[in-house]
Amino acid sequence: MVSEGDIVPKFEASDADGNLVKSVDFKGKKYVLYFYPKDFTPGCTIEADEFSKDYKKFQKEGIEIIGISPDDVESHKKFCDKMRIKFSLLADTDKEISKMFGVWGKKKFMGREYMGVNRSTFLVNEKGKIFKIYQKVKPAGHSKEVLSDFLNSN
Repeated sequence: MVSEGDIVPKFEASDADGNLVKSVDFKGKKYVLYFYPKDFTPGCTIEADEFSKDYKKFQKEGIEIIGISPDDVESHKKFCDKMRIKFSLLADTDKEISKMFGVWGKKKFMGREYMGVNRSTFLVNEKGKIFKIYQKVKPAGHSKEVLSDFLNSN
């Protein structure tokens, strides 16, 4: 599990177009890493939609957005096309990145326990340091909260 103040662990995964994306690709950049459970589910759709609507504002501030879930490249491609997502969605099919960040674990839904991604977001500065972590994220309004925290971090 990573903590605020930690350097982002090295990771790599394929995006919706099948391109290999590595953490080192973001060296010297500010970015949002948000982990979500599954493409096309209600909360994940809200979260992706809000980040998409605010994407130009993030870009204007020099902040990249990266979404990560256990879905495969094909699912991400369909999700990006349908939702008009312009930022990277990474396929963490082996859950290695989710485990590295401590977001893979037990979940409860309607009295059922299962393993899955706990919706979480990590804000990373130009030095590769995590300066803010959100756990148990509520999708509605999260994008604006993230942008505001980035703008107030300087």
